[in-house]
Amino acid sequence: MRYAFWTVDVFTDRAFGGNPLAVFPYATGLSTEQMQRIAREFNLSETAFVLPPETPQQNFRVRIFTPARELPFAGHPTVGTAYVLAACGRVTLEGERTRIVLGEDVGDIQVDIDARKGIPHYARLTVAQLPEWGPEAPAIEDLAAMLSISPQDLLDDETDHPQTISCGVPFLFVPLASREAVSRVRLDWEWSNQYLRTGWAKLVYAFSHDAESPGCSVHARALTRAAGIEEDPATGAACSALAGYLARREGLKDGVARWRVEQGIEMGRPSFLDVEAEARDGALTGVRVGGQSVIVSEGHLIVS
Repeated sequence: MRYAFWTVDVFTDRAFGGNPLAVFPYATGLSTEQMQRIAREFNLSETAFVLPPETPQQNFRVRIFTPARELPFAGHPTVGTAYVLAACGRVTLEGERTRIVLGEDVGDIQVDIDARKGIPHYARLTVAQLPEWGPEAPAIEDLAAMLSISPQDLLDDETDHPQTISCGVPFLFVPLASREAVSRVRLDWEWSNQYLRTGWAKLVYAFSHDAESPGCSVHARALTRAAGIEEDPATGAACSALAGYLARREGLKDGVARWRVEQGIEMGRPSFLDVEAEARDGALTGVRVGGQSVIVSEGHLIVS
């Protein structure tokens, strides 16, 4: 049987930047095993499969796979899938902004699709799960060994210190003193195996507050040994949780705070993620992550 697919670069305004994603907008009939094999065949950081809704509140059900496993939630597949559904006509655009609901394992996720003259331009997700803080991060010396850098490269004070946070996918957030230090990060095989394969967080998000691109305030890299990939050029799930980190760092009590994150620079795939946190009476009430996307290819995969 032939299954249509689209590939899209997410969190970029030009092809061959951002984070590539394969989307199957008509995935009904594929088994879980077939979806995993297809994700391994494409060998991208994630592949998304669109299925009929499971509740009246959903427009579509979406399942997301890395080459190694299924994920309960991922940001760039959510944003990219919404964009593809609008681009291929599965979503009818209604004026300048159209809202859809994608059902993922973490819950129902609202995605707003912005259009210009009937053409999708930008998509923004609202997380189903607000940031949740996890166990204490490893000691600074252990983190330095795991990241192959000096302990002096890490920030560890009242304002910035390593933390584990999740919006459905747990990350270990490691603030560094400079983007130069971020560029030097390399996961040490022994140390990363010891922590990432057994700890609560399976992915490391190393970042600094001195981005190089105009309008950006965070420079970041996402690294792992556990998801079938070693580095991710744009990580919406990490930026969702990072919103909690930044909101707490900046003392957000009421209102909305916004940041722009640059990622993928070291990989040659510059990516730009718009991150937003909303608070009321000292508590986070909403987190949103958005960006542009570009269709790169379309075709059919034959599955026997």
